[in-house]
Amino acid sequence: MTASTLQRPQSSGTDDAAQLKPKRRITGRGMLHTYTWLIIAWLIVPIAVMIAFGFNDTPGRYNQTWDGFTFKWYGRLFEYSDLTSALVTSLVIAVVASLLSGALGTGIGYALGRYRFRGSGSLNLIMFATISSPELIMGASLLSLFVSAGAGLGPVTITIAHVMFSISFVAVVVRARVMTLDRSIEEAAADLGANGWTTFWKVTFPIILPAIFSGVLLAFALSIDDFIVTAFTAGTTKTFPLWIWGATRVGIPPQVNVMGTLIFAIGVLGAVIANIRSSRQGKRD
Repeated sequence: MTASTLQRPQSSGTDDAAQLKPKRRITGRGMLHTYTWLIIAWLIVPIAVMIAFGFNDTPGRYNQTWDGFTFKWYGRLFEYSDLTSALVTSLVIAVVASLLSGALGTGIGYALGRYRFRGSGSLNLIMFATISSPELIMGASLLSLFVSAGAGLGPVTITIAHVMFSISFVAVVVRARVMTLDRSIEEAAADLGANGWTTFWKVTFPIILPAIFSGVLLAFALSIDDFIVTAFTAGTTKTFPLWIWGATRVGIPPQVNVMGTLIFAIGVLGAVIANIRSSRQGKRD
């Protein structure tokens, strides 16, 4: 036995395991996951607070501190007639605006995604300019247009305004889906004797339907949530956001939280349905 062997310290099994165990380091992937979860938490916390305070047993309209758990506000959802009227107005405007935006935006998105024509670049620029322009500018411009045309402000002008800024969002979603569409499927339908109209309704439209549905849902959410453009074009009409803004001075009742929760639940349900339809369509493809 040599001297170097005698002088070598005897390491324990624990020390060997510690040496073999890799040190945990913060990687880019870990930071990305952490950042993603922080963003998700940032988005979910206000929604969770809204849902929770829909069950708050508050004694008055000032629903700001937790006073207990109750289901009574769901039974007294329509206690304020003016709030109910504002919600119905918002829902009707949102449904009409989303359907009109879906029809018009689908045509624009399909044309931009499928064809190259004179003015398509300008149309793209206008579409993205509409998305990026401040709502304050759009609201003031639409107000000037309606006043110059002598149109009375009300639900009709609100609907027109909402269609104006929602078309671009629908067109962007549909355009993205059309650009990734497999043209060979349409060519196969043409080879089997289908004309252009039949090919669109029997082949193309079912494929892009999930994108259309997503665009319509996005337009609905933008419409029912809009405040600035609506404030410029509403006149004396009260929508759900305008009613809430006016009620902040005297206290917002818990029914507002309940209505917001129900609207959120309907939106989530619609998104889930769209996702399921898209997944099934992908499996069939």
